[in-house]
Amino acid sequence: MNELSKDELKLLIEKGRTPSLSIYMPTHRAGAEVQQNAIRLKNLLKEAEEGLLRGGRRAIEAEKFLEPVQALVKNSPFWRQQSNGLALFLCPDFFRTYRLPVEFLPSVVLAERFNVKPLLPLFNTEGRFYVLALSQKDVRLLVCSRYGVKETRPEGLPRDIDEALKVDPAGKRLRSRSSSSGGTGPRGSTAWTDEMYTKENVLRYLQQIDKSLRAILKDERDPLIFAGVEYVFSLYREVNTYAGLAETAIIGNPDQASAEELHALALPVVEPRFRREQEEARVRYLQSIGTGLASNNLEEIVPAAHHGRIGYLFVEVGREKWGTFDSRTGKAVLHNGGREGDEDLIDFAAIHTLGAGGKVYAIERDRMPDREPVAALFRY
Repeated sequence: MNELSKDELKLLIEKGRTPSLSIYMPTHRAGAEVQQNAIRLKNLLKEAEEGLLRGGRRAIEAEKFLEPVQALVKNSPFWRQQSNGLALFLCPDFFRTYRLPVEFLPSVVLAERFNVKPLLPLFNTEGRFYVLALSQKDVRLLVCSRYGVKETRPEGLPRDIDEALKVDPAGKRLRSRSSSSGGTGPRGSTAWTDEMYTKENVLRYLQQIDKSLRAILKDERDPLIFAGVEYVFSLYREVNTYAGLAETAIIGNPDQASAEELHALALPVVEPRFRREQEEARVRYLQSIGTGLASNNLEEIVPAAHHGRIGYLFVEVGREKWGTFDSRTGKAVLHNGGREGDEDLIDFAAIHTLGAGGKVYAIERDRMPDREPVAALFRY
């Protein structure tokens, strides 16, 4: 099972070639209903096989192509740990599966490249954030969306302060007291009062964590919420070099909180930021109508996306607009109902906007800037 990241999304965009199979399905996490997961995938595979046959593939070719996905149907361990949804991508010499916190509608798409549009809400500016749960005993990085959370312990992050300082913890005593910060967070906190944990040593520990996070998050700018005691948060802000660190922290001992509890505490911290960024983009779009810097005409948006001109793109979740784009002429043409050889031009615009470093908001219809299923704010 692969971890979905922006690098993985870029890989999906680049790797797809005919035939590219994209399968999305909801999954059950536990209980007797888990058995339905394999049955649902089996039915979707039948639909995929029929599509391959209609496209001119021989039965033996279709069966051979689908083998990697077919193997999952009887793979019991695979189904024991699921989230809300499953996404699978298969093309010649390439296969990826992602367990994701989104309840996808069942779908099968065979095309010249992968259908990644259902993944876009996970990459909205409002869609992803991180929680750094940090104490002297433990370091956890939570990868979060509005839909859920996944706890990770990336390679390179110190496991605790003793590992970072390379000291033997045997015989050391650690006194505890309740947090006096008055902040909202997990109840009670472990004070960093051991004689070994001087300010200088704690700063060394935090600098290692910051350096490791920069290597892990790279050029990300998604929000990072610190979870820990107030004293350490104040020190962490001194050494932090990650641009997305939130000013508000979850104050308390994170060791006493589950990933789900920390996720719930972090959501109110990031929500205002998410709403503000999207609202600012919406207002700029509305102010730019009629200036040549904004458009809701998909036949105009697609060439602009191809050339990397879009800074912000709003797309309506679940909407498709089929047609063609000729890169030689720079012309996009919409077709009612779709024709053979067509592709979803909304998907095309979203993929190329992301690939050029633009931001894509995949949102519900009532939150779109105007009545059209796509709206773009151009860079120039």
